[in-house]
Amino acid sequence: MTSPPLLPGPEAPGADLPVRPALAELVEAVRARGTAVLVAPPGSGKTSLLPLALADAVDGRVIVAEPRRLATRAAAHRLAWLIGERPGDRIGYAMRDERAGSARTRVEVVTTGLLVQRLQRDPELAGVGAIVIDECHERHLDADLALAFCVDVRDTLRPDLALIATSATPDTEAMTRALGGADTPVVTAATASFPVTVEWVPPPQALPLLADARVDPRLLVHVAAVVLRALQEGPGDVLVFVPGEAEIAGVIRNLGGGIHALPLYGRQTRVEQERALTPSDRQQVVVTTAVAESSLTVPGIRAVVDAGLARQPRTDPSRGLSALVTTRVSRAAADQRAGRAGREGPGRVYRCWSAVDHSHLADHTPPEIATADLAGFALSMAAWGAPGGRGLALLSAPPVAALDVAVDLLRELGAVDADGRITQRGQQIAGISAHPRLARALLDGAPLVGTDRAREVVALLSDDSLTGRSDDLPARWREMRQGVDRAASARWRDEIRRLGRSGEAGRSPESAGVTSSRTPDDLAAGMVVGLAYPDRIARARSTEGVTYQLLSGTGAALVVTSGLRRSTWLAVASADRPVGRADARIRSAAPIDEATARLVAGDLVTHTDDIRWHDGRVVAERVESLGAIRLAASPIGTPDPALLVAAITDGLRRSGLEILPWSEAAIRLRERMSFCHTMIGAPWPAVDDTALLADLDGWLGPDLQKVRRSKDLGRVDILGALRRLLPWPAAARLDELAPDRLRVPSGNQVRVGYDGDSPPVVAVKLQEMFGWTVTPRLADGRAPIVLHLLSPAGRTVAITGDLASFWVQGYPQARAELRARYPRHPWPEDPLTAEPTRRVKPRS
Repeated sequence: MTSPPLLPGPEAPGADLPVRPALAELVEAVRARGTAVLVAPPGSGKTSLLPLALADAVDGRVIVAEPRRLATRAAAHRLAWLIGERPGDRIGYAMRDERAGSARTRVEVVTTGLLVQRLQRDPELAGVGAIVIDECHERHLDADLALAFCVDVRDTLRPDLALIATSATPDTEAMTRALGGADTPVVTAATASFPVTVEWVPPPQALPLLADARVDPRLLVHVAAVVLRALQEGPGDVLVFVPGEAEIAGVIRNLGGGIHALPLYGRQTRVEQERALTPSDRQQVVVTTAVAESSLTVPGIRAVVDAGLARQPRTDPSRGLSALVTTRVSRAAADQRAGRAGREGPGRVYRCWSAVDHSHLADHTPPEIATADLAGFALSMAAWGAPGGRGLALLSAPPVAALDVAVDLLRELGAVDADGRITQRGQQIAGISAHPRLARALLDGAPLVGTDRAREVVALLSDDSLTGRSDDLPARWREMRQGVDRAASARWRDEIRRLGRSGEAGRSPESAGVTSSRTPDDLAAGMVVGLAYPDRIARARSTEGVTYQLLSGTGAALVVTSGLRRSTWLAVASADRPVGRADARIRSAAPIDEATARLVAGDLVTHTDDIRWHDGRVVAERVESLGAIRLAASPIGTPDPALLVAAITDGLRRSGLEILPWSEAAIRLRERMSFCHTMIGAPWPAVDDTALLADLDGWLGPDLQKVRRSKDLGRVDILGALRRLLPWPAAARLDELAPDRLRVPSGNQVRVGYDGDSPPVVAVKLQEMFGWTVTPRLADGRAPIVLHLLSPAGRTVAITGDLASFWVQGYPQARAELRARYPRHPWPEDPLTAEPTRRVKPRS
């Protein structure tokens, strides 16, 4: 007996949608090629009619994968309504902890995450005839994985499996490439949306994004005012887009009690969500997040108020920190939001930013693979048999740095081997359906604190919204047990039950052991957190216990009012690094002690020889560390010579060459070599501080090899070390090119002064120069000497580089001024014929 068709005729209520004319072409493309891309704008009916048309065209069940739980449930209810049923018969749905269906189910709507899990367990998908990956343009990680796995299944196991990707944007190049190449059929459904008028309504003053993902409260006041204006200016309901649950509550609070306002977000109960999605006789306001951008229909909307913000995951791979950050919405997302106002008639969108600001928005929201933590993504690929994504038709390649960090983490957890292939322990971790860190904490924490307590803490860590605003995780755990926050406690207990059904994680050892029964709850929480995030174990930097150092090396801080203040050790569950702050901010943590830190992060304990230059001396210690945290140190009697030389070399480069024992002879040799380098150049080397510090091994290395302690530096022969730099055979002419002393007419050997780039200087008594008319030159005549002619008392009488001119012009004046002051010294009228002398005239 042939089953009746599922797709209702166009005359059926709600079945005459814009996508309908494109369905025949799409079905034909699927029959011919097995794959296709459907491009249809939000509200065109692709999620409603396409699955029904496919169910009539293929053998087997049709699976529709949606990116969000809310969209999954709503799509199933819409499909069931179109055929006059309720979900659970021919239309079913499934998500974590919630499902409806039967043996008669022909169309099943599932979350993309659940589809990935099913594919891992049963790649052949027996009984499935077609898979629709809906809203691929949103580029969630699970959707990217699901599409890649489905393509692989078609290529290797199920060439008969029909695979369709849908998108609300025409940018389909990556999708067609993944599905089989440029000749993959692309079917476009025309839109029947009504025109939407854009109103630019920026706040009266610029309101920059605040740190820590927060939104300025003044913006929420402004958004509420714009909502009131929208209600007055036209009929229909108003859909308001804000980035998160806190902002939803803020806008509703600012609207006041006279407005029928309903929240809509992913973590609500089903009853709460259905209330917001049900048409009302009253004009109402639905305040929502990005969940309503494309994969969800909110009936009755004729106006959209858009705050222009979105919340997206961001990961800092180098620090191991992840957080949700508030960002400006992209132009593509803003257009999708605006389109919600034009589904049932001409609409209006009120954008809470200016047209100029709009021109500066990014074209598209970056795919999640570009910004998110990739640990779970990498584990899924390894479990599939494609480590690193090798051979998979991914829409975008994962960033190399982020993927490397993810794979390194999986190796540390024992989830993958050196080649990236999944291990037996990795299979256990993957089977828990939680982030690999949390799965590890559950597996290893149960024997330490007991299975029940391990599940409770992991459940608390699995959802950021459960930890609340307090950074004291154990205190929040107690509140959840007591049901202080009833809605959060209900979600928490649901997650505990789910973890209890997760394979190996649900099995408790015969005995939890003495440790688990005697460990207080606060410390038990810290143990589980430390197992999940060993790199985030932190020790206080001071007795104040406000600033900490993480094992990863990152600094972190508590707020000054934190109840965890003055805890010496913390296991940090959540931290992020706000823009403009050097230290991360600790959002959630549990106090622990050093013994617990060593227990849960024992693999990170190291023993190293730390030989370094500190405060003008060499310090040599054997250091025990926990990651970047020093635990203990003891002196090393006989340090490794190579490490010692490296420490001294580092000290010299940081402290400067002045810490070496520079003798007068070494200083003079360096000055003369520097003069030759300046005047002649090659082969004479540079001997300034920069050059010498850069070539410490070349000239000082052999002497440093003999140093065993700081005081040995005082015995280094710097003169001999410098001589290693003399360029042979040119060095044989050093005394000629740059003599240390110059013989003057009196027979005296007078020192030559060299000072960088300045000409060489000879300071000599005037009487010793009688008879000389030519000023001497050095460096093969390149550099004339500057003479400082001195009085008998050693004071400078004249400075000249031209003796002949001085005798004619300067000497007569000097003679007239000085001979009465120094009568015992010779002052001849003709200095050119006088005998040069260092002595005074003999007494008469």
